[in-house]
Amino acid sequence: MNRLLVLETIIQLKSFTKAAETLGYTQSSVSQMMAALEKEFGIQILKRSRNGVSLTPEGEELYPYIVQALRQYQALEERAASLKGLDKGTVRIGAITSVSCYWLPPLFKAFQEKYPNIEFVLQQGDFGMILDWLKRGEIDFGLMTSEYGDGFNKVVLHETEMKVFLPSHHPLAELDEVPIEKLQDDPFILVEGGGYSEPLAAFEKAGAHADVRYRIQDDYTIMAMVEADLGIGILSELVDSRTDFDVVAKSVVPAVKRPVAVVYREKETLPIASQYFIDFLVKHQKELQ
Repeated sequence: MNRLLVLETIIQLKSFTKAAETLGYTQSSVSQMMAALEKEFGIQILKRSRNGVSLTPEGEELYPYIVQALRQYQALEERAASLKGLDKGTVRIGAITSVSCYWLPPLFKAFQEKYPNIEFVLQQGDFGMILDWLKRGEIDFGLMTSEYGDGFNKVVLHETEMKVFLPSHHPLAELDEVPIEKLQDDPFILVEGGGYSEPLAAFEKAGAHADVRYRIQDDYTIMAMVEADLGIGILSELVDSRTDFDVVAKSVVPAVKRPVAVVYREKETLPIASQYFIDFLVKHQKELQ
């Protein structure tokens, strides 16, 4: 199992040297472990290039099964630990930026006060990336919209409002609420959703059209672009709670909502620590704002 862990670390860091440093091995021992693993499987798993270490085509085929084996072993270890209390474990989460920035830090802190030896691994991405990580077994669960991604279990935690962000001098900034059809004339900066977009769905439902000029993944980059008068954007209300940008946020009519959910495969197969943290999220969902 150690060799599989080393392989996963090499792929994440794209380097034998960095993997050895991270795991506390010598580079020579890491190379020997990978050579032994390739000999055991009878195929070449890794290749080196100027861009670092990556998987061969055969390695790509095997890697999802390797990740699954690691997670199952992790679940086994944590199940054993759970018999004497949740003493250790790792929670692997994929989340959209607004949730990872505004909700998760205080929740991590509160959970670790109860379970101090639990570790968190957080990956930020769009909806498509989170679903892909779930399918590959790279995360235990995702925090994203419940409106996208068939075939997964979903528990809605909170419905957040999405607001239109405008330059402070914009004529629509004087309105209390902005009709969505009035947003058609401005260049639109779209949050890249990886296959789904609440704002575009809202435009379509209203029979309106967004003039998309930019597709950006980062909320703060979008606010900087709005401040620079490059266009307007519709973002989660969470983003408006901490910003120094010279922009204004207004509700859209009809309202644009995002039901944020915990998204996972089968809860019973998840590591114990992740099962506990999902229950913790559900228990504290009324505190989310």
